[in-house]
Amino acid sequence: MPKPEFAKLNAFITVAEIGSFRGAAKQLGLSPSALSHAIRTLEEDLKLRLFNRTTRSVALTEAGQELLQRISPALDDLGQALDDASSNARRPRGHIRISASEESVQILMQDVIPAFLAQHPDIHLEFATETRMVDIVKDGFDAGVRLHEDVPLDMVAVPFGPPMRMVAVATPAYLAAAGTPKGPQDLSAHRCVRYRFESGALVKWEMVQGPSSYSLDVTGPLTLGNTNLMLSAALQSIAIAWVPYLSAAPHLAEGRLIHVLPDWAPTYTSAALYYPKNRHPPLALRLFAEAVRHRSDKRTD
Repeated sequence: MPKPEFAKLNAFITVAEIGSFRGAAKQLGLSPSALSHAIRTLEEDLKLRLFNRTTRSVALTEAGQELLQRISPALDDLGQALDDASSNARRPRGHIRISASEESVQILMQDVIPAFLAQHPDIHLEFATETRMVDIVKDGFDAGVRLHEDVPLDMVAVPFGPPMRMVAVATPAYLAAAGTPKGPQDLSAHRCVRYRFESGALVKWEMVQGPSSYSLDVTGPLTLGNTNLMLSAALQSIAIAWVPYLSAAPHLAEGRLIHVLPDWAPTYTSAALYYPKNRHPPLALRLFAEAVRHRSDKRTD
């Protein structure tokens, strides 16, 4: 039996983890037809059927599942050894694709990204900013960023930044005309900016004070899918907006906005960079994760 090539085995693992030839091809930088040919020749070499294919799905056969369990750790070790050996001969390089929210990228832009890119000029960072909950493996990302409490258990998580705090804000002009809410129940009589996820779900305002909490389906004249636009709407005195404190902080400090119901602002965990535990991360990603971890450690010293 001919010995399978490393590239074919790596292609097999990528298809198995993503569950899609098209998604795996995108991640590997191959055409779908080239990837299909690589898997087909691997199956011929091994005299095994590794995948059950339909027009809509790809699933491992029993033999494919057994092979995946046997070779994944070995290929991870080999990939890391090759990566590390290569880094000794040249400056680290690579392209990292990360799915993240705008707010988390802003934190990284302040605390991590400038120094990291100055230290590693051959590494390219690409951030796809979106609100939907992304399956980073299936969608071909190297890593993602979300609240630490929401990171799946099968991921390595690197927390960074302060805890996220949500605040309701409005201009002095809006409050002078419409009045100032005294409690969450009063928001039903106010114009509020609504936020819609890319999934189509509308965000409820989760307001908390000690053991008391309210989940409010607010109403208003404007629905947006971007927190910066929501902030702009509040600054134009259109309505009250529900936004991350870090985004509103400069406007609050300068008096352009007022914190509405400050005793009801909930606090969540900090953001976290995350990537799969069961896959060998490329050197560029490992270096970036270490930079995130290092900056987070310095902020807590």
